[in-house]
Amino acid sequence: MNEEKIKLNVLGITFSQVQAGAYALVLAEEGGNRRVPIIIGTPEAQSIAIFLEGLHPPRPLTHELFLSFSEALNVILKEIYIYKFEEGVFYSELIFYQDKKEIIIDSRTSDAIALAVRASAPIYTTETIMKEAGIIMEDDFQEESVPEIEHRKPQFSYDSMNLEELESSLDDAISMEDYEKASKLRDLINKKKGM
Repeated sequence: MNEEKIKLNVLGITFSQVQAGAYALVLAEEGGNRRVPIIIGTPEAQSIAIFLEGLHPPRPLTHELFLSFSEALNVILKEIYIYKFEEGVFYSELIFYQDKKEIIIDSRTSDAIALAVRASAPIYTTETIMKEAGIIMEDDFQEESVPEIEHRKPQFSYDSMNLEELESSLDDAISMEDYEKASKLRDLINKKKGM
């Protein structure tokens, strides 16, 4: 029995309230008020957040490498399908097309979503999963109230640095692949620019 697919959008990432050292990736039902929190690890959270925050690493991360490889072989990611929720674990498939042939590959949901955001591929799930794992939010829920990866206070203050010093530090953080620091610096630069 094929269930009607429900489209989901990435709403944000926050610290998990139920699992220490993990994050909750929050997906929102398109055109609805249900949210689906998915527990993911730090590397996956960073990979998704890096893309969502517009940071550009000097070298491709694993998800960029995977997409570049598939596109070089004319294998295009069409969609992500979260098809099962069992014992707290979400199961997903990557649905690719190559020369009008459909290719379905099993995937961890966190990796599937990291690829989906990069490929601008839609994310779908089922009504059954929405009923089992979805959380209904009130009508006045604001998407901005779900924080992205929370930023800890830096060990030293960047406030005394001028814009040029901050941008130089941002370049250094990205080249050292310290994306948490890069994210903080980017926020400060945007604040100083009045963005």
